[in-house]
Amino acid sequence: MSSGQFRYGPWDGGPDPLASPFAATDAMDEMSREILEGRTPREALEALLRRGMPNRRGLDDLRRAVERRRREARSRGRLDGTLEEVRRLLDTAVGQERAALFPDPADEARMREAELDALPSDPARAVRELADYDWRSQQARETYEQISDLLRREVLDAQFRGMKQALEGATPEDMARVRDMVRDLNELLEADARGEDTQDRFAEFMRQHGEFFPENPGDLDELIDALARRAAAAERLLAGLTPAQRQELADLMATAMEDMGLAGEMSRLSRALRSARPGLDWGGRGRGRGRGRGRFSGAMTGDEPLGLGDATSALEELAELDELAASLSQDYPGASLDDVDPEAVERALGRAAVDDLAQLQQVERELERQGFITRRAGTLELTPRAVRRIGETALARIFRDVTARGRGDHTHSDAGSAGDLLGTSRRWQFGDTQPIDVVRTVRNAVLRAGPPGPGNRIRLTVDDFEVAETERRTSAAVCLLVDLSYSMALRGTWGVAKSTALALHSLVTTRFPQDKVHIIGFSDYARELRPVELAGLDSEMVQGTNLQHALLIAGRLLRRYPESEPVVMVVTDGEPTAHLQRDGTPSFSWPPMPETLELTLAEVDRLTRRGVSINVFMLDDEPRLVRFVEEMARRNGGRVLSPDPSTLGSFVIHDYLHSRSSRRVAR
Repeated sequence: MSSGQFRYGPWDGGPDPLASPFAATDAMDEMSREILEGRTPREALEALLRRGMPNRRGLDDLRRAVERRRREARSRGRLDGTLEEVRRLLDTAVGQERAALFPDPADEARMREAELDALPSDPARAVRELADYDWRSQQARETYEQISDLLRREVLDAQFRGMKQALEGATPEDMARVRDMVRDLNELLEADARGEDTQDRFAEFMRQHGEFFPENPGDLDELIDALARRAAAAERLLAGLTPAQRQELADLMATAMEDMGLAGEMSRLSRALRSARPGLDWGGRGRGRGRGRGRFSGAMTGDEPLGLGDATSALEELAELDELAASLSQDYPGASLDDVDPEAVERALGRAAVDDLAQLQQVERELERQGFITRRAGTLELTPRAVRRIGETALARIFRDVTARGRGDHTHSDAGSAGDLLGTSRRWQFGDTQPIDVVRTVRNAVLRAGPPGPGNRIRLTVDDFEVAETERRTSAAVCLLVDLSYSMALRGTWGVAKSTALALHSLVTTRFPQDKVHIIGFSDYARELRPVELAGLDSEMVQGTNLQHALLIAGRLLRRYPESEPVVMVVTDGEPTAHLQRDGTPSFSWPPMPETLELTLAEVDRLTRRGVSINVFMLDDEPRLVRFVEEMARRNGGRVLSPDPSTLGSFVIHDYLHSRSSRRVAR
């Protein structure tokens, strides 16, 4: 690009330059739905990663794409192609030799035919016995030599990718170079195993023998990875054959390596690679990374016979796809998206999949960077900013079901500075706390001073001041008591209870800041919950519904606000089954002990004497619960509502708004 000029070319991969920047708020909104269903922040994040973002695939989509590739790889062919080809060439050579012997009436010809008749059915032994046979037919000799050439190339291709093509028509000099390469490779691996610095030796090795490694490894570790994976795939190939086929192919491979003078060096290489990468799946014994990833799933189902090198490549690809599918599943201890190899993703699914993975990896980092989540003692927690956004989401969902007439506000015209402006003003009076109407105040001073002129300054007097009229809203102190016992999760009501609590908190703190709201969770014990704690909370797998303790805490909190209207809302699906003993420990009993019910009702009476209204939202119609709640309502005068769990939020929000509108204060 020069000054004032631009050049354009085709996009060569990488992040989409036209894609919109990553928005952590979108990810937070996606997580909100899961959290409001009762899941923890970690569970919500994992669900988001599995599902993906708008226009970006998630882990489940990537895994399905990998599974399609696995099916394609498995259907590529059979593993016994080399054996089949050796048998075909062997039968062809023997047939050609018989055709040459048949016209000859000599006894020697009959002896040769008898020798051919006595050949073992095992192709490996037959090939060895024919190694010293003096072929009468030149055509048969050439066919038999094809077997040796095929085995040499296939055996080397099973270890070094691309050797089958590279050694086609190889000369003795070419084979000598292969032997030198394998010897130098073994010496390099052994030096590395001893802990020596092999950087320079690796560079020299690649300078001399780099043509044998089309992968073009950047360092020794990459070279070992490539060779070890292929060697492990070759061993899995043998393990996937029948015992008879396995023995036949192993014998053929041993014969080929002896002919090439590589038997010792290849055995040495196999030991070095096993030692360097013991965690690979050698011989189909299952993955060895301690992640519970299951057995190798590389059974080949195709009809086309594959040569040893091609079959090894197919199994190597299958092993990589298995590894990729396992890392994408994220279902092993210590799983992290950083475990997923982007290069493996690109080889399997293309560049677009790498971009999808990169955005998934970015989600958690951006949520943390932009202040929505944080880590504390290894636990993922939501920040106040995230809780506010989740509360807004919950509130918006609930308001879709709440009619406009249910949104009344209770007002008072003498509101002070905390009220809402009415758009009118009046003369200031002693004791007024309303905000000064600056425009009208200055206007009064100007009109009183007369036309402007030299030396005619504008001076404010007490009579000039006007205040903006406001309406004051009476304040309320609300305690929402939420049942955390495990029965809430069993009945599927925990998620809506959690969503309701967050929505109420968001409504009070944003629209009615003069009100106070406290959320109290209770199971065997009761405790006040911060919004951040509530958003990340799961139901508790404990026995006990200690409403007595929750009412006790509510009473203590409401005493802080003597000027506010006290309200208690209880969300529960069961009658009290626990209470606090004198030493502060909870006592649980089912069916409830009379003492539990008496102590709970005693707290109801104590709150009633202080003028606290208690409204109960029952999420079950169990007769014992109904009788107890009706007794609470009789003593307190509060209301009992039995909403469908799916409409709990609408009931609670509507009840709060209705109670506010009914508490209007006359001017």
